[in-house]
Amino acid sequence: MVSAYSLISAEPGKTAEVFKKVKLIEGVKKTEAVAGPYDIVARIEVDSLEKLTKAIFGDIRSIPGVTNTTTLIVVEL
Repeated sequence: MVSAYSLISAEPGKTAEVFKKVKLIEGVKKTEAVAGPYDIVARIEVDSLEKLTKAIFGDIRSIPGVTNTTTLIVVEL
């Protein structure tokens, strides 16, 4: 299992639209709108790095209105 947080920036006025589309992506378990340098935080859980790559680069970054993403991969300590 690969878990990650995607910190998503959206164009002004597009956050709600982006939020709705992010929630529909396979592997996205939780999506929250936040205040600060990012607009949306999505928790992603998939079974491989390949699926994580698809979720970030193939799905989230292709949503109209997304301007930037930062991905934080969860590690075991």
